[in-house]
Amino acid sequence: MFGGLTGLTNPKGTDWGERMLNTVASQTIRHMFTQSESVEVFVRCYPSSKLLQGSVDSFKMSGRGLVIRKDFAVEEMSFETDAVAIDFSSVLSGKLTLKQPTQAIAQVILSEAGINKAFNAELVRKRLVNLSVPSLTALSGGKPVSFTEVQVEILAGNRLRLLAKADLDNGELVPLSMILTIAVERRRRVSFQNPQIELDSVPEAQREISQALSLALVEILDNMVDLDRFDLDGVKMRLNRLETEGKKLIFSGYAEIERIPNNG
Repeated sequence: MFGGLTGLTNPKGTDWGERMLNTVASQTIRHMFTQSESVEVFVRCYPSSKLLQGSVDSFKMSGRGLVIRKDFAVEEMSFETDAVAIDFSSVLSGKLTLKQPTQAIAQVILSEAGINKAFNAELVRKRLVNLSVPSLTALSGGKPVSFTEVQVEILAGNRLRLLAKADLDNGELVPLSMILTIAVERRRRVSFQNPQIELDSVPEAQREISQALSLALVEILDNMVDLDRFDLDGVKMRLNRLETEGKKLIFSGYAEIERIPNNG
């Protein structure tokens, strides 16, 4: 085994070393996710003797059809590091362990369908139901308010159309419809800005309360989508920009990788 890894004059040795590392890395990365359609890892290390010192030239991962924490679907995710230090002994045992934290350029693509599925996740739903904050109960006669049937439509120009129902716990459901601009704040939070409330489809008797509840929902969402809540164990995402493209939401930034997570 060591002869294959250290054979500087044997091109097949180098190929074999990289293939071994790619296989181990692919197996390790797949365990970051609850589910994955495909995960491809490309690790470059030349000459392969550098593996003995745990030195890798570059590490690139791309995945499609990923699910994080059982409920959060990611259409595509990719990241790429420069040189990185790994524990060579962990590779021999079929694992991938970093010697020190590293950073990677990262891109995450969410689909409209995946975003809508996320609104049904328990982690999200519990922040939208049975809300008893004064600004909401003042609109519902003192009863808790729940926001249900949340649906998102991705629009051009970094905008979303958001539809929902507000349940006032008194038998009344109030329809909500608005267009929002989305932006990155402090590199880790998705901010919902400039709400344009749409009242044409709302019964006239409910328009005033629909507008007030729409603004309240925007405020809740604006304080909810913080990437630190959705991070993989050992990996923190930081955003530089986001953009909408067709029915997709594309995030670009970098990942701070402290360790390779065990599972997603």
